[in-house]
Amino acid sequence: MDRRKGPSKVGHPPHIKRLSLQLQSLIRGRMWLKVLMGMALGTAFGIVLGPAAGLFDPRIATTLGEWLSLPGYIFLGLLQMIVVPLVLASIILGIAANRDVEMVKKLGVLAGLYFVATTAVAIAIGIAVALLINPGRHIQGEEVILLAAAPQGSQEISDLPELFEIPRIIGGLFPTNPLEAMASGQMLQVVLFSVIVGIAVLTLSPRSSAPFMDLLGSLQEICMTVVRWSMHLAPLAVFGLMAKFTAQLGLETLLGMGVYVMAVLFGLLLLLVLYLIIILAYLRRDPLQFLADAKDALLIAFSTSSSAATMPVSIRVAEEKLGIRPAVGQFIIPLGATINMNGTALYQGVATVFLAQVFGVDLTMGQLLLVMIIAVGASIGTPATPGVGIVILATILASVGVPAEGVALIIGVDRILDMSRTSVNVAGDLVASAVMDKLARGRLETLLDIEGVGGADPAPAESQTTSQ
Repeated sequence: MDRRKGPSKVGHPPHIKRLSLQLQSLIRGRMWLKVLMGMALGTAFGIVLGPAAGLFDPRIATTLGEWLSLPGYIFLGLLQMIVVPLVLASIILGIAANRDVEMVKKLGVLAGLYFVATTAVAIAIGIAVALLINPGRHIQGEEVILLAAAPQGSQEISDLPELFEIPRIIGGLFPTNPLEAMASGQMLQVVLFSVIVGIAVLTLSPRSSAPFMDLLGSLQEICMTVVRWSMHLAPLAVFGLMAKFTAQLGLETLLGMGVYVMAVLFGLLLLLVLYLIIILAYLRRDPLQFLADAKDALLIAFSTSSSAATMPVSIRVAEEKLGIRPAVGQFIIPLGATINMNGTALYQGVATVFLAQVFGVDLTMGQLLLVMIIAVGASIGTPATPGVGIVILATILASVGVPAEGVALIIGVDRILDMSRTSVNVAGDLVASAVMDKLARGRLETLLDIEGVGGADPAPAESQTTSQ
């Protein structure tokens, strides 16, 4: 049977559009503003709750802080619960939308090289910014350092693998038990499994693959329904978590952390400028128009702190506003949401240097290079859920001899940074999709004209940008 004459519903653009419209209702409801208000009110209440104000007994304050954090725990749990099935369904559907194994290979190789290169550049920017600003020099006093380190247990420092161990490690990336990989959150194994299944689907006739595609489309919709439910908790979640951590660390420590926060935000701004340079120099588009077109996806990313939860909006923005072919957007964006964590990598670079300065650890050039290598590897397959960057950071710190307990010092300010770096991650996915679309446009035009995938061809990106 000729697969090229299959139904055009492979890839499920109708339900992608429907999910996107549902998430965009959060923007109309000013969810991002409610989250910011929750952050401000939580910080203020945390100051009142903390020991400096002297209004509450420490045990009562701790109990109140934990109960206030309950919506936050539920919010994070709901998002972490759906990330594996959402990524699995999105990657398989995205690959199936291409209907061409050679195209998938080309896009996969190009995207992989692009992701690794931009992630390395991002963490280099983060390290450079931290070395220039020296945010760790603004945290004074052993008492503050010990207070921050106290709540965390010590972590065992893992040795780097020997050369003879690398082949076994690479072989271990392919899951022998996919269900176990999904249950344990081994995202890189989940991604590889999804890619293999997606390519296998391409070899089937549309009649054979249609039930499986319908199942995955329904799974994706179910996951996004859970995301939509969880978003009603977002303002309360941010309020409670900020109140708890502000009460724990105190206002003086948070003010000292302000330089660190500004260093991360400045690094993210530089990374965003780099994206805009790519938009202008390589793609020949108006950078400001790109930001205007991407606004909905960036606001959803800021509100959810999850690249995975933002995928339907990102795909719709890529296709309808940026003029990216569905075959590219529906493949690159789900892939990028899992392995293209440039903002997170930059944050890890700043945080590692910051905590090294706080604890008086002088990092050599060799150690900084090691931080870059580990951060690039750790960013690939990082779950696209809130707060996961902290877990990865602890591993990086241990590898270069910085006490991993120091993560307690930055947890209190991580909420605003998590939202900001997720927005930059999503911007990076959109830029990557546009770059891949241009690199593969010649082959795609020939292929899609023959197959008629996705209906009428979208207008060229340049003309769409001009007309909007």
